[in-house]
Amino acid sequence: MRPRVSVQHSALRNGNFSLRIHPVRREDAGLYEAQVAYNMESHSCQVELGVITVTLSPPSPVVENEPLLLSCNSSHWANLLETRWFHNGRLVPTSRTFCSLHGTLSIPRPAMSDAGSWRCQLRYSNNEIVSAMYNLKILGFDGPTNPVVYAAAGSAAD
Repeated sequence: MRPRVSVQHSALRNGNFSLRIHPVRREDAGLYEAQVAYNMESHSCQVELGVITVTLSPPSPVVENEPLLLSCNSSHWANLLETRWFHNGRLVPTSRTFCSLHGTLSIPRPAMSDAGSWRCQLRYSNNEIVSAMYNLKILGFDGPTNPVVYAAAGSAAD
């Protein structure tokens, strides 16, 4: 897993034997065990790392009015009961504009207003809730819907 894994050697003397993984990948999910021996004592602990991913299809860049699909997947073992999507912190209701099914969100005609922070929230049969964020960027025209620009002859127009 190198060079994505590090241990803070200066923190070991204080009893902190944390492992840092950056960036986390889907294949990093699983059980991790730490074992430390010091002055005839040994300690160990186990931590399970769950990984949740949000992917975009087709991949970036997204062009305004071209359909897109956001998918939310988790390494969690329990049955998925519910998926909720949030855009810029607000719950997104299912509609013609946003269709949610089995961890995916379909946006048939994305607009510039759909750009921003998207969060999927997954609720499982063991009542655990996990979530992940995705920052959606959309290429398009962000201006008046019926633009008319007047410019004097001989001048520049943008």
